[in-house]
Amino acid sequence: MMNYQEALAWLDELNTFGIQLGLQRIERLTELLGHPERRYRTVHVTGTNGKGSASAMLAAALSCSGFRTALYTSPHLVSYTERMRIDGHEISEAAFAQTLAKVRQAVEKLTARGEESPTQFEVLTAQAFLWFAEERVEYAVVEVGLGGLLDSTNIITPVLSAITNVTLEHADRCGGTLEGVARHKAGIIKAGVPVVTAAQGMPLDVIRQTAAEKGAPLYVRGKDFTSVKRGISAARQQLVFSSKRNSLHDWPYELSLLGEYQIENSAVAVQAFLLLQAMEPRLTLDALRAALAKTIWPGRFEAMDIGRQRIRVDGAHNPGGAAALRTSLDVYFPAADRVFLLGILRDKDIDAMLAALLRPEDRAVFTTPASERAANPAVLEEKAAAREKRVEPDPAKALDLALKMAGGESLLVVAGSLYLVGGIRKLLQARRDGAL
Repeated sequence: MMNYQEALAWLDELNTFGIQLGLQRIERLTELLGHPERRYRTVHVTGTNGKGSASAMLAAALSCSGFRTALYTSPHLVSYTERMRIDGHEISEAAFAQTLAKVRQAVEKLTARGEESPTQFEVLTAQAFLWFAEERVEYAVVEVGLGGLLDSTNIITPVLSAITNVTLEHADRCGGTLEGVARHKAGIIKAGVPVVTAAQGMPLDVIRQTAAEKGAPLYVRGKDFTSVKRGISAARQQLVFSSKRNSLHDWPYELSLLGEYQIENSAVAVQAFLLLQAMEPRLTLDALRAALAKTIWPGRFEAMDIGRQRIRVDGAHNPGGAAALRTSLDVYFPAADRVFLLGILRDKDIDAMLAALLRPEDRAVFTTPASERAANPAVLEEKAAAREKRVEPDPAKALDLALKMAGGESLLVVAGSLYLVGGIRKLLQARRDGAL
């Protein structure tokens, strides 16, 4: 039996297989495990941005309604245990090691037969499905890792699918074009299974076509449902939701997640909940309202102020996310001087991200995310438009520099990659707790 550190070491070995899309390996692996993913009902969520937040809201609403509910997300910010939760609680390190050991035995059976080894993400997905089954969950909200069509999570047949939005990301693995990305996202749509989306334009056309071909009822934000902000109070957004097809009009709710983009994400979550409610009488609007008011999703326009120093941490890691973050900054802090602490992966659209985030009056510190795919911060500095630009490859030292530049007067914004945000959040938490 492995301990947690041995489990991490084995997962690290699996990284040598990289990212390989396809369902054959995960299907063989879950078959050996007795198809744990078939022992509970699932909700499948994809999208370029917002899928983690929407998944967290839905899982919280199911839990508040009395269902034992699991949540599977990726990547993690600090620990692998963040990826698997039941009723808001992460898997323990002991349970993580124990369930991974069972998956490892199945992997070794496959490779002993000469079959291809599953990738790290496939192993983690199978592990989550197994843990959820062993813990006898009733529902699992499952976030897609990459794309949808060939993502290892796509072996499930959910009772509901959701596609938050579609912009150009991971095009190299999803067809090379926006249309290709849309077709991969639409790949989670199953025959007869309702799907909710906030996609627009050509991606929506692709989703409509796929839904029609599969006889899947489609609910579209802006046409069938919408949420509108009425104000902000007590660090919560005051919103109103309406759904034409569910005869719910001007339903008020509070959202603990800040950021303009969370209005769209919450609309998708509420509409999805209404569809689930038609299947499950135990689901109540009171439970939904309570869940939305308390849902926390780290690294999404998250306030991590230290004393008088205002800090916002956001996992924006693609052009769409960067543009959404900038919009939120303009709404919440229209007159603030801003210092950005940025690290971006080299396989992202760096030019588009920097153009969306930075303005000539901003200041910025560029550093290195904790990933082999990290872009050279000097390259970011060269491309960026900002009145003051600094490079510090070490993230901890970069945080010190950014805090010094902000000086308790300017707003500090940390963004560009979840691989950066996770480490910086940990450093900020330690500072707030007085550990440093």
